[in-house]
Amino acid sequence: MPVVAALQATPRIGLVGATGPVGASIATALANAGAPFACIGRSAPGLARAFAAQPEAELRTWNPDDPASIRGAFRGLETLVYMVGVPYDAFHLHPQLMARTIEAAAAEGVSRLLLIGTAYPFGRPQAALVDENHPRAPHTFKGQMRKAQEDVLMEADAAGTIRATILRLPDFYGPGVERSFLSDIFAAMAEGRRAKVIGPIDGPHQFVFVPDVGPVVRDLIAREEAFGRTFNLGGAGTISVREVAERAFRLVSAKPDAKPRLMVANKTMLRLAGLFDPVMRELVEMNYLMTTPVIMDDSALEGLIGPLAKTSYADGIAQTMAAATAALLARTRQAA
Repeated sequence: MPVVAALQATPRIGLVGATGPVGASIATALANAGAPFACIGRSAPGLARAFAAQPEAELRTWNPDDPASIRGAFRGLETLVYMVGVPYDAFHLHPQLMARTIEAAAAEGVSRLLLIGTAYPFGRPQAALVDENHPRAPHTFKGQMRKAQEDVLMEADAAGTIRATILRLPDFYGPGVERSFLSDIFAAMAEGRRAKVIGPIDGPHQFVFVPDVGPVVRDLIAREEAFGRTFNLGGAGTISVREVAERAFRLVSAKPDAKPRLMVANKTMLRLAGLFDPVMRELVEMNYLMTTPVIMDDSALEGLIGPLAKTSYADGIAQTMAAATAALLARTRQAA
């Protein structure tokens, strides 16, 4: 069955934790395919702002601490795409929220759930390219909690409670994306200031361009054979953080030979900052991703859904830089 036809035959799709950039990308892909979907989040005003340009989206609020509220948000849905975030210092909530989600989904007759996952459960990479068979051996608390979240979900799949799949992403970037290792680069280049980045910044890294994620999720949930498995989605090759900054700077600088001004925080600096900022403190244990990054192999995903459309870093950086510049101009006009 063609992908679009399969999606149109799906009764309802719910995007859980939908107000972030990945949720926006998936919503756009579903809307373009003519697939009905609901967007689920904590805040009605937040949902209204996030999906103002998509009147076809059904907006539903939930309280993830209230099982009755969760059930109400899931009522009538068949497939959930789960993107719920928690504060960086509250990762212990991930497996708990997943367990509540599965219980409510099963009670409401939801049959399938796709989790947007991360590279954290793999821990330090044991291979140059990390595929789905790579050991999940997290050495960090955040990785352990993300692994526990995955385990709760895939155990429910094995038990026949709900069909489940996981799509793991490395760090991401894109227009309007604020929670990324790269986000301050674009804001700083637009504002003409020094960019704050976490080092080391010269090694190869993999970043997913957020608008590329939605079509992949759309295609995955259209295929029954995607469930009961896990998948990786990598970026368009690798690039260093320094190169991202230099490419972004060249787009806004009148001096082609000039270099961007960067404030690079190493692990020691993160520890010192963590004495005063709990979020910075939580970044210390994840610094291994900058020294030994996880480079994902997504050949299994491509084997299932076909060639993956990936925006080049040149085009992705240009689009993200243009969005940052436009956002600064809008703020300036609003303040005037």
